Amino acid sequence: MPVSTAPAAAPAAYADFDALRRQDPEIAEVILGELGRQSDSLQLIAAENFTSPAVLAALGSPLANKYAEGYPGARHHGGCELVDAAERIAVERATVLFGADHANVQSHSGSSAVLAAYAALLKPGDTVLAMGLTYGGHLTHGSPANFSGRWFDFVGYGVEAESGLIDYDQVSTLARQHRPKAIVCGSISYPRHPDYGTFREIADDVGAYLIADAAHPMGLIAGGAAPSPVPYADVVCATTHKVLRGPRGGMILCGSELAERIDRAVFPFTQGGAQMHTIAAKAVAFGEAATPAFTAYAHQVVANARVLADELEAEGFAVATGGTDTHLICADPAPLGVDGRAARGRLAAAGLVLDTCALPYGDGRGIRLGTAAITTQGMGEAEMRRIAALFTAAMREEGEEALKVRTEVRALAGRFPPYPG
Repeated sequence: MPVSTAPAAAPAAYADFDALRRQDPEIAEVILGELGRQSDSLQLIAAENFTSPAVLAALGSPLANKYAEGYPGARHHGGCELVDAAERIAVERATVLFGADHANVQSHSGSSAVLAAYAALLKPGDTVLAMGLTYGGHLTHGSPANFSGRWFDFVGYGVEAESGLIDYDQVSTLARQHRPKAIVCGSISYPRHPDYGTFREIADDVGAYLIADAAHPMGLIAGGAAPSPVPYADVVCATTHKVLRGPRGGMILCGSELAERIDRAVFPFTQGGAQMHTIAAKAVAFGEAATPAFTAYAHQVVANARVLADELEAEGFAVATGGTDTHLICADPAPLGVDGRAARGRLAAAGLVLDTCALPYGDGRGIRLGTAAITTQGMGEAEMRRIAALFTAAMREEGEEALKVRTEVRALAGRFPPYPG
């Protein structure tokens, strides 16, 4: 660890919001407005969460000023001794937290992490087996609008019509038929745990790499509330936000035999300079995720999601797979007389912010929501029951009654501020 030459206290300009208000009131107003929006509505988007003040402090730190292409001890710029220390801390914490041989913490996003994994293991034109987009696959799992669908030959597997669960027999059949170079397990709207062991067996049967896209469950994995793909997958790609509660960014875990290939695929092949303020914030988040408090949080996220899913089903929503094992819930509001897009609009008007998702065997779109952010705010099972009732009210009420729903949502959010004080 290099000797620090830092001043005893942070300079006044560091993270000084008053200075921003004086210099650029227009942007300051946008930031304050967004804080207000997050504070007086319920953030139910499954991919979002609230970082800690410590993570925000690292993001707004002087590390944002430092250019640091390359890796610790082998940078293309001078003056990197301290940012090298930050990245080494982040890597060490990630490998210990997830039990991996190697971690690359430079990926700017989950998508760029997947791009690097493909670049390390595949060549353009190779066949890849992944969850089909209509069943919950991500853009990087073969969308024709994404690099993945343009550079590789994707074959999509799906879910069983009755249960909504992954059809592993189909995965095996498609793998033997197409002999993919890689198999991807992971989804943006699958609320159950993948069977990583079965995916590993299928990959071994056809000589394929196994890539786990664990962007959604990574925080649950850190907290021991979801099974880990690390013992099974050749490469694990993830985001550092979502349930993990870190900054927006990506990471890659792998075995020592692939470490050099992964690192070279991130830099210099797919990215330039590392964002050192974000890497420091990732280190903070990894440290927080290693605490007993985070373990309790991760389990509460799942408990809240299960209660909310059960309550939504009781309110008349058709809940995919009959429930959830994770933070994520997918549901069809059609039994209440509206489709997913209309439901999202009505819920947003009430201050219940969420997404839509594909319905594999239905018409139109459903809704996708998660419990990570509201659990960070301190909400529990009692609040989940109330939120489910507010969902139904938001669907049915109009005019003054709809305003009453919005008022109640605002009051509930006010009892659990994301950043008290």
